[in-house]
Amino acid sequence: MKKIVSTPKAPAAIGPYSQATIHNGLVYCSGQIALDPETMQIVGDDAASQAKQVMKNLGAVLAEAGTDFSKVLKCSIFLDDMGDFGEVNEVYGSYFQSEPPARETVAVETLPKSVLVEISCIAYI
Repeated sequence: MKKIVSTPKAPAAIGPYSQATIHNGLVYCSGQIALDPETMQIVGDDAASQAKQVMKNLGAVLAEAGTDFSKVLKCSIFLDDMGDFGEVNEVYGSYFQSEPPARETVAVETLPKSVLVEISCIAYI
């Protein structure tokens, strides 16, 4: 059985997708960008500040699903510019100081709303 996760503490979906879905004890979080959930405006004009908002949004979705960053199995990071890798990695790493999850980081041509970073994850409950 699939369960849809939705919380007002993270940005509402800006397309035909859910913030996350749960199936067989796993939560699949959609990619989060640096949107403030209350104003739906982009937060930050550099990759580090945007990454902080992205992780805050992911944390809210994980909490609503009944889990947290300690149970994340895999993340996918999408960057507008691989030159931002270091500063995004520093923010990201602060959430996974021991036993970090598997991950990939890729540079893409464009992200939604022209943000600099998007991150998705899979966690267990």
